[in-house]
Amino acid sequence: MMEIQITCSECQSGIEVLPSTSAKKAKCDVCEHVVDLNFTEKHEKSILENCPVCERQDFYKQKDFNRKVGVILFVIAAILSIFTYGISFIVLYAFDFFLFRKLRFAAVCYKCATIFRKVDNISDVHEFNHEMNDRIIYADHNFEGKQLEH
Repeated sequence: MMEIQITCSECQSGIEVLPSTSAKKAKCDVCEHVVDLNFTEKHEKSILENCPVCERQDFYKQKDFNRKVGVILFVIAAILSIFTYGISFIVLYAFDFFLFRKLRFAAVCYKCATIFRKVDNISDVHEFNHEMNDRIIYADHNFEGKQLEH
């Protein structure tokens, strides 16, 4: 079953929800902000076509890894490089390569940053596109699920 992590628009905390057509609202545990949801039967079948929060169809995929952990690992490797003459960076690179091969992809909504895990049609979702991101975030452009190509 698809797992969804909504980003609270008020405090930027994560709100974990499972798709269900009966779920109409989600409440943030931190600031108690209520988010309206609109799940479809396709969401229950782990098929991603539109975002249940903002109802957009524009998504990108990325490896499902916590960026904060990545930064912490890099800082540790940088500090250890003083004593290991840079070998800690080689170890970090090998660890990163291993994780890259093992981790699954997650889809992310460009507009509201909702994260979708265990999506069955993840192969239909394109990689991150900077121009699409800028047009959606700053100009509120709606690509309606079509990839921007030049």
